[in-house]
Amino acid sequence: MQRLSGLDASFLYLETRSQLMHVIGLFEIDPSTMPGGYRFDKIRAEMERRIAAIPAFRRKLDNSLLNIDHPVWIEDEDFDIERHVHRVGVPAPGGAGEVAELCGHLAGQTLDRGKPLWELWIIEGLADGRVCAMLRMHHAGTDGVTGAELLAQMCTLTPEPPELDAEKVGESAGPSSRVAMAAGGAVNYFVQRPLAMAKLLPRTLSVPVGWLRRAQQDSAMPAPFRAPRTRFNAPITPHRSIAVTQLSLDDVKRVKDHFGVKINDVVLAMVGGALRTYLLEHDELPDRPLVGMVPVSVHGADEKDLVVEGTNKVTGMFTQLSSDEPDPVARLQKQAELSRTSKEHHAEIDANILRSWAQFAPGTTLSTVMKIYGDRNLASAHPPVFNVLVSNVAGPDFPLYFLGARVTGVYPLGPIFHGLGLNITVFSADGHLNIGIVGCTDQTPDPWAIANAFDDQLKQLLAACD
Repeated sequence: MQRLSGLDASFLYLETRSQLMHVIGLFEIDPSTMPGGYRFDKIRAEMERRIAAIPAFRRKLDNSLLNIDHPVWIEDEDFDIERHVHRVGVPAPGGAGEVAELCGHLAGQTLDRGKPLWELWIIEGLADGRVCAMLRMHHAGTDGVTGAELLAQMCTLTPEPPELDAEKVGESAGPSSRVAMAAGGAVNYFVQRPLAMAKLLPRTLSVPVGWLRRAQQDSAMPAPFRAPRTRFNAPITPHRSIAVTQLSLDDVKRVKDHFGVKINDVVLAMVGGALRTYLLEHDELPDRPLVGMVPVSVHGADEKDLVVEGTNKVTGMFTQLSSDEPDPVARLQKQAELSRTSKEHHAEIDANILRSWAQFAPGTTLSTVMKIYGDRNLASAHPPVFNVLVSNVAGPDFPLYFLGARVTGVYPLGPIFHGLGLNITVFSADGHLNIGIVGCTDQTPDPWAIANAFDDQLKQLLAACD
């Protein structure tokens, strides 16, 4: 039995029927590389074999009315691969649009909390003879870094099936114990939490003081609730719209080297430019710059005694996007400066503050508040926290094989929130920059316009290099 950290559990508490807290990996694969040829039953059998060495895929949630702390993970003793790996055909003609529409429908469905919180959909019938695999996992069980680690366990350097890690095979979350769950929860709640609060408050007070000092020097990252309102900043429904695009990583590096910036600066400049184009086409571009929230991994950061070990080790950095600058080169240069300011400010803040405060997340209360917040459309009653969530995750720069099939594209797709209805996630792998875009269909019915704008943004920057 393994108790969830406060941050992991918060993704459970924040979830409503409209605000779904799962993350998605969409794989484009070439089945012709599979030893012995492609068959769905082979894919499912190989997935079942590898899960023996992936403990995160074998655990499920458990809780008790007597438990006043966060839920726990336990081993699923009745694990059945057929409840997790499914097969579906994409409608004709089987193009990218049809795949995205099908994935958007699947992304709008909740995961069953009575079993391990993941599922894999094998999508057949693509026009070019390829296959897609859509993996959904609840955010309570993964973040960007751990997701990449899980990818490494499902992917190999060659098509041949790997040997399983004996240590991982023997790893288990353990059985349920209602007595231990309730007793441990009571100790955490009545003893550990008051002590943690006493230590956390002094560390937290320095954050607004430092923010105010930097704001007076014009060197602070944007504060929450200071973003201009856009169509993305409204209540959401369960309906999801998805689009993907793939850019050359060499082209992005060429732009980076030519202008002396970082890859993340190029990515953020393209995000700002793409959203500028999209909002201009809808005659909705704000006068002020858009604000993005960039998740930052704290894996490997020095952990304080207030932090409970968990899967999600992440904090967030706010940065302005240079969406108000019409020239692509000036936009990139301005973005590099904006990003540098935000990084310097963010580096002064304790990386574990968010995770420490998350330990105090009240499950039942937070779930109730979140439901009322969504049902009453309260996201429209206050200024937006930020405009768009932008993640940039570095992956392996070499070919991979997913369950024996060559991977030709990996597109990450993150969650969206009430009032924050656009998520753009970038994953670099095997010489490509893979971009996944998720929006609420009621706000962004045409996400392909944003995806196509990324292509245009890179072309403009490359032309400037010439």
